[in-house]
Amino acid sequence: MPDFFLFALIILLASILQTSTGFGFSIMATPFLLLLFAPQDAIQINLVLSLFISAALIRNIKNDVNWDIFKRLLVGSIVGLPFGIWIFLSIEVAALKISVGILILILTLLLMFNFRIRMKNGRDTLVGGLSGLFTTSIGMPGPPLLLYFSGASMKKEMLRATTLAFYLFIYSASLLIQVVFAGTTMKAWTSIGVALPIVGVGLYLGQILFNYVSQKTFRVFTYIILIFTGVYLLIGQ
Repeated sequence: MPDFFLFALIILLASILQTSTGFGFSIMATPFLLLLFAPQDAIQINLVLSLFISAALIRNIKNDVNWDIFKRLLVGSIVGLPFGIWIFLSIEVAALKISVGILILILTLLLMFNFRIRMKNGRDTLVGGLSGLFTTSIGMPGPPLLLYFSGASMKKEMLRATTLAFYLFIYSASLLIQVVFAGTTMKAWTSIGVALPIVGVGLYLGQILFNYVSQKTFRVFTYIILIFTGVYLLIGQ
């Protein structure tokens, strides 16, 4: 019973964060899901629920999507996805997590001190590739996108919409790759079924929060999410 309440709280808070920022479900949920589930189950629960949130939101926010950036992210991710599953199946993922965690913390500090990134077509594609690699290897597509878009000072509406549109593809492809190459379990899908009503509540509360969050507050949220991610990747081995 305590595990159920912890699971429900994790899913609710992560759903609110994902709905209100476009990021955060995998970043917030994965560390805690790994306390309750095997890595394979935790990643697949994360992928399915994140996909559900993206699908539920995209219809109402599709006009805010930057489709040119979306297409370049898509191209990059197609290259990154298979490399990610190769890392997951054959390489010491702990070493990758430590390296990524250090990089995220360094780049977040640069952003906090007003370091800015110019968006270019090639960089869009590269970020998409990194996001694809991170999705199938550690279940976290968000950090490369969040760092890049925040560094480019993208408006919160476009940032959230473009990210969620990209997630529709990246999560679908990653889930397929995970199931085919790593397998799946009944426990994962039973937990997903239990979580879906909780995600629905999170969608409602997160949309209310988004309407009241200013651009400045939104930026602070992104820094907190990134720092939390970097620290987790360093110590959550």
